[in-house]
Amino acid sequence: MQIPSKLPRVGTTIFSVMSKLAQECGAINLSQGFPDFPVDASLIAQVNDAMRAGHNQYAPMPGLPALREAIGQKAERLYAYRYDADTEVTVTAGATQAIFTIVAAVVHPGDEVIIVDPAYDCYAPAVELFGGKPVHVRLGSDMKFHADALEAVITKRTRMLVVNTPHNPAGTILREADMQRIAALLHGTDILLLSDEVYEHLVFDGEPHASAINCPALRERAFVVFSFGKVFHATGWKAGYVLAPQALMAEFRKVHQFNVFSVNTPVQHALTAYLREPANYNGVAAFFQAKRDHFAEGLRRSRFKLLPCEGSYFQVADYSAISNEHDLPFAQRLAREHGVAAIPLSPFYHDPPPEQRLLRFCFAKQDATLDAAIEKLCKI
Repeated sequence: MQIPSKLPRVGTTIFSVMSKLAQECGAINLSQGFPDFPVDASLIAQVNDAMRAGHNQYAPMPGLPALREAIGQKAERLYAYRYDADTEVTVTAGATQAIFTIVAAVVHPGDEVIIVDPAYDCYAPAVELFGGKPVHVRLGSDMKFHADALEAVITKRTRMLVVNTPHNPAGTILREADMQRIAALLHGTDILLLSDEVYEHLVFDGEPHASAINCPALRERAFVVFSFGKVFHATGWKAGYVLAPQALMAEFRKVHQFNVFSVNTPVQHALTAYLREPANYNGVAAFFQAKRDHFAEGLRRSRFKLLPCEGSYFQVADYSAISNEHDLPFAQRLAREHGVAAIPLSPFYHDPPPEQRLLRFCFAKQDATLDAAIEKLCKI
């Protein structure tokens, strides 16, 4: 039996490919973005306590009311705007599910969705699955956002713009001026915004996180996506949330109830208490900035040229001084021959720049892991 594929150009995600290769050849895995250090023991204890207390059945579809209230309080604390916990906050099974559900809820066949490459690889397939047309623009060669490229592709069929800050894989950030420029471009249109802000707490060097929430003209048209897993080092829990105005959230929940229905109940109970203490997330930026600096300092002796990392837990490196190979075969050889797995950037593009020679390393690792990788990379 032959089944026509709805995603004929999509294979296995590059994250799975490189993690599998790392396991096969015993390479240090700096490819897939997950920490190799433990979750806070007190948070794990709270999950266990919730299970023992009998919180093991379905949670309400939009999330536990107490958790949604805690999320609303956190947003107000950080961004001076309070989302209504009943109608404008929904707990999701991670950010990728949230993004998929947003696209499913509002993108119709023939709609255009603008995606800024290099882009997290779930954006375009979700658009295609629901009959939309991904329209790709690129960050500049400096991996910074350039509004002129965005302006050139907006049409009457544009339904949504997807932005990501701090950016995966580039490690750069949008600033308030960028958000204001985007707001000006979308003014007077019905274009929606999907603002992927899962690394909101990983902004470095004293820069503030420029959230779409801070810009009223964007907030009124935005789905804003966040991740508990990224903040609390528990990516395998697959827990996140979406903030959006009531009318947008009503459409989101229509799909969410059939896509996931509800999210892990004991984890929600634990997160409710944990989220109410700002100290549990206020120090995340300093923690990861120290890891960024440690990794960068260690690679000063290498032939890799590091691009600026302004946020996230990813460091992009230019390897053109080492090899002129395209990035996928070079990344594979790096894992097999030198024992370090990284992610090539070309899979994050619809049309990769042919001259680009870049890899993405994840530095959300123990110092011992980073030191072992640094030693190997500096020998190349």
